[in-house]
Amino acid sequence: MMRQFELVELVKSYDPNADEDAINRAYVFSMKAHGAQLRASGDPYFSHPVEVAGILARMKLDSASIVTGLLHDTVEDTVATLDDIERVFDREIARLVDGVTKLSRIELQSDQTKQAENFRKLVLAMSEDIRVLLVKLADRLHNMQTLHFIKNEEKRRRIARETMEIYAPLAERLGMQRMKDELEDLAFAELQPDARDSIIARLDFLRDQEAALVPRIETELQHKLAEGGLPGTSVSGREKSPCSIWRKMQQKNVAFEQLSDVMAFRVLVDSVGDCYHALGVIHSAYHVVPGRFKDYISTPKPNDYRSLHTGVIGPERQRIEVQIRTRDMHEVAEFGVAAHWSYKQGAGKTEGPQYRWLRELLDILDHASGPEEFLEHTKLEMFQDQVFAFTPKGDLIALPRGATAVDFAYAVHSEIGDTCVGAKINGRLLPLRTVLGNGDQVEIITSKAQRPSPTWERFVVTGKARARIRRFIRTQQRAQYLDLGKAIVQKAFRQEGHEFSERPLEPILKTFNCPTVEDLYVAVGQGLVTGRAVVNAVFPQPQEKARVVSLARARRKLGQTDNAVTIRGLIPGMALHFAGCCHPLPGDRIVGIVTTGKGVTIHTIDCDTLENFADTPERWLDVAWSNSDGEATHVGRLNVMIANEPGNLGSLTTVIGKQGGNITNLKITNRSSDFFEMMLDIEVADVKHLTTIIAALRANPVINSVERARG
Repeated sequence: MMRQFELVELVKSYDPNADEDAINRAYVFSMKAHGAQLRASGDPYFSHPVEVAGILARMKLDSASIVTGLLHDTVEDTVATLDDIERVFDREIARLVDGVTKLSRIELQSDQTKQAENFRKLVLAMSEDIRVLLVKLADRLHNMQTLHFIKNEEKRRRIARETMEIYAPLAERLGMQRMKDELEDLAFAELQPDARDSIIARLDFLRDQEAALVPRIETELQHKLAEGGLPGTSVSGREKSPCSIWRKMQQKNVAFEQLSDVMAFRVLVDSVGDCYHALGVIHSAYHVVPGRFKDYISTPKPNDYRSLHTGVIGPERQRIEVQIRTRDMHEVAEFGVAAHWSYKQGAGKTEGPQYRWLRELLDILDHASGPEEFLEHTKLEMFQDQVFAFTPKGDLIALPRGATAVDFAYAVHSEIGDTCVGAKINGRLLPLRTVLGNGDQVEIITSKAQRPSPTWERFVVTGKARARIRRFIRTQQRAQYLDLGKAIVQKAFRQEGHEFSERPLEPILKTFNCPTVEDLYVAVGQGLVTGRAVVNAVFPQPQEKARVVSLARARRKLGQTDNAVTIRGLIPGMALHFAGCCHPLPGDRIVGIVTTGKGVTIHTIDCDTLENFADTPERWLDVAWSNSDGEATHVGRLNVMIANEPGNLGSLTTVIGKQGGNITNLKITNRSSDFFEMMLDIEVADVKHLTTIIAALRANPVINSVERARG
């Protein structure tokens, strides 16, 4: 535990004018208040606030933040009151301690509404003074560092999930990369211990193999930069955290060996001009890896992160990532918003991208219909990375990573999105499905005759674009089904020798559970009802009346089956099948294809089979997974290759079992003396569950490859 004089000396080392008396009084006040209380580790409880204050001091925060760190648990866990703190210290300290005390009561609960409401309070509290959140993050970091002392496994996992879902993303959005990495890795160790151990073992192996390689690369880079006119430049190698490696393996769908940036090299220079100078020196000395250059100086990230990133085939023919930034940029990259609240800034800085994001959260809070919607939107805001594109006039449009020209068009204006026919990206006419990159200038070409295309929904990523397209598709599909159904009924009347009229259709609407004649036409157009059945219902043959009633009962009964509630967007009574070509799972974007006589087949939106139905859009249905289907299991299919060695199959099944998967079918598709290739059907809850199993398998050294089956 850090002693009183050590804490004071640490604060005075970066702030000679720090309020030493207030820190000493807070140290003594907290020690007396907590008295003989003990933590789960058996240490005196007072060691916790002292360590929190130490974390804040290493972030070089002002004296008020250090004092708040020492006092943050006194009101909640001791007999001390806010009035006592205001009397001994001042109103500012009491306000900060009160803010942190309220945040300390936020926990992930089984009651989603309560969790959402607590998160809403967190955003409101940190909007009043960001230091409240900085103290809470330091508090959470020390609690995670001592998490292993808690004996209750479920409680440990709950705290780790809360850290991974709320506190680590908040730290990232505030630009606090070092804090975010440590919080994530500590949570990762609790939530995925086997995967983390496997990745650490591989990193240790790389360190042993390349122990001398990293210093040699650093030395050569420094030599090249000095030759280019930048002597004394700082160059250092860094290793990605296990959690970061795990996430990249999931996102890029690759194995550990395929990652090219497990090691990155950081170049620190004195000025922005030197950043671009250093970039020129490195690019002239080594071959550039295409698509790996990113300029976050001219277009910073939403959390104010600024740096140049590039990939090169560097010294000793090694493929490496190089990050170039100034020393001030590096401080902001490491400490984020905390760098603006340091002792040097006095009252602190309250402008910048991080605060803009905070104001956007407050705006969402004002307009959200309820706490749950607010939590959903803000989690999306925290987790998604962004790209920035420009209009021809130079206006900046922020979009999620992976956004296309259609997303851009809808972000500018809904009508522009509805009528877009093409896009000029950086002066070149490119398809609307083109994914935008940072800094692209986009000019949308429109036509009054254009309407949204159903195919757009396959590639758009923004909620606004998807909602507009889905609304149009629903309207358009109904009109097409109506016209088709009416033509089918008219033809059926003629074939049976009857003159067509809509008047005799009205008495039979209840037979087919259709409110109006138009709804009956739509049902016929979708293939749910045949034209002959309609004619037979209007002009019953002997015993036909009984058959029609029986048919109606069967349809009503079918509408009550489990399949009918699994998928939203289907008319009750539809026969439902899941495609064997793509094995859709909850979480996949899906589409329904109507097949006469077979009902509806559910495909993933990126299934290759859908190309066969491109010319018949009237058969496409807008469907989605039902939220009420949380307890159901679905089958996902994997193709796996493992080494032909004793025990490897056991390792494979153990990993799947530990991740909560249940193998329902295993078929060896190819075997040799060295490898087995096999197909596995696994019962999972949703696509996220399957993705977690895939990542866990990839982290296991006995698994050579694993892919989700797509055919």
